[in-house]
Amino acid sequence: MQGQVYTFHKMCRPDPTLHEGDNKMKKSNIVMPLINIGFGNVVSASRVIAIVAPGSSPIKRLREEAGERGKLVDATQGRKTRAIIVTDSDHIVLSALQVETITQRCSEE
Repeated sequence: MQGQVYTFHKMCRPDPTLHEGDNKMKKSNIVMPLINIGFGNVVSASRVIAIVAPGSSPIKRLREEAGERGKLVDATQGRKTRAIIVTDSDHIVLSALQVETITQRCSEE
């Protein structure tokens, strides 16, 4: 499923009409666009602030600081990091895909 933008259609939320103690969930039609960042990993498109190349010193520092804070997500599957995704929650996501590839997948939605 290379090059597709996925959407998650049926997120669950508690049904307010059920009595306390019932664990049943009601499905809603919330659409959340997801971007495939490689190897079956996806990122919420609405949370992405920037997609940058990993080569510059400031980006390397950003990556190191995120690791120290526990906000680094490595989605490279052991391969070379070719893109770094910055999210609005200060998480840094590493991807083995090129910046251009991820950018194309963002614009396909």
